[in-house]
Amino acid sequence: MEPRRAEAKALGRAAALRRPITGQQYSISSGPYSATIAELGAGLRALTLEGHDIVVSYDPNRTIPCCNGYVLVPFPNRLEDGEYSFEGTDHALPIDERDRQTALHGLGYRYMWDLKSLTDTSVTLTWRTPAIIGYPFDVLVTVTYSLDDDGLAMTCTATNLGECDAPWAFGMHPWLSNGRSGYGNDEIEADNALCSLRIPGNAHVIASKDRLLPQGEESVEHTAYDIREATSLRGRSFDDAWTDLDRAEDGSSTAVFTRPDGIAVHLTGDATINAWQVCTGTGFPAESHPAGVAVEPMTAYANAFRTGRDLVSIRAHECYETTLRYHAEHVSA
Repeated sequence: MEPRRAEAKALGRAAALRRPITGQQYSISSGPYSATIAELGAGLRALTLEGHDIVVSYDPNRTIPCCNGYVLVPFPNRLEDGEYSFEGTDHALPIDERDRQTALHGLGYRYMWDLKSLTDTSVTLTWRTPAIIGYPFDVLVTVTYSLDDDGLAMTCTATNLGECDAPWAFGMHPWLSNGRSGYGNDEIEADNALCSLRIPGNAHVIASKDRLLPQGEESVEHTAYDIREATSLRGRSFDDAWTDLDRAEDGSSTAVFTRPDGIAVHLTGDATINAWQVCTGTGFPAESHPAGVAVEPMTAYANAFRTGRDLVSIRAHECYETTLRYHAEHVSA
C-alpha cells in the first residue's frame, strides 16, 4: 500500500475511534440550561438546569439503554405485526419486539442525522427517510433544538418531497430524571415514589396486557388513571397512554413532573399533540431502567398506522410541524 494511502487510512480509523458510537455530540447552552444532542437519531442525550439533570442521560459510547431521548418518527409506540395499509396499499415493517410482534418507535432513531446548523444556543439536524419497502415515502425530517433562559424548545418539521401522500405521526421519548442516581428496579421505584406527576388526559387508553396494543378508551373519572392533578407515584406503575386532553387557549397541553429535590419539569406540547404516554419502567432489567419516568408527548398513540386514529396524511410538497417545550423550575421541596 502506498505510504500516503496507508496514512490516510490510519487517520480515518483513528477519527472513527474518537467518535462515539452514538455519533457526534452537539452541545448548546443558554443561561442556566445546557443540552446535548446526539447525531444518532437527533436524540436528546442530556438536558440540565444549573447542573441538575432534567432528563436521564446515557454513555454516548454505549447502546442507548431504553429509548432515552428518541425522536419517534414516522410513528411513535407500537405497530401491530409491523403491518399497515395506506391508501389501498399494504406495507410491512421489521419487527422490533419479538415477544409482542410489533414494530416499535418508527425509523429515525436508527440513523445518523445530518447537521444543518449549529450555534451556541441551537442545533438543527435533518434526515430523509430511506427508500425502504415498509415506508416507501419520501419525507425530509428537520429537528431543531433551541435553548433560551426559559428552557428548551424542540421543533420537528416533516416535509413530503414525494408525489403521493405520506402517513405521519410524531412522538418524543424523554426519560425525566427523578433527581437521583439510583440503580436497579427497587431503588429507582423508591426514588420515583417520592415524585408526583400530572398528565392532562381525560381518557385512558385501554391496552392489551400481552401486547400493549390499544383496545379502546375509558374516562379517567373515578379510576387510578385520573392524574389530571399532581399525583404521587408511590405504589403506581404505568406503561399507559392518555388522550382527550385538557388544553390551554393556544391548544397546547402540559405534563408536570415534580421531584423530591424541589424541581418541577413542565413538558408542553403544541396543539398537534393528541396523547401522552407514561412509562415508569417498573420491573425493567437494571441495565435498561433509567432513573426516572418516561413522559412521552405524541401526535397519535400506538397503532395509528393501522387504526388511523389521529394519523396525519402529509400531502405532496407540504409540511407538518410539531413543537415541544421543556421548562424546569424550583418549587418548594
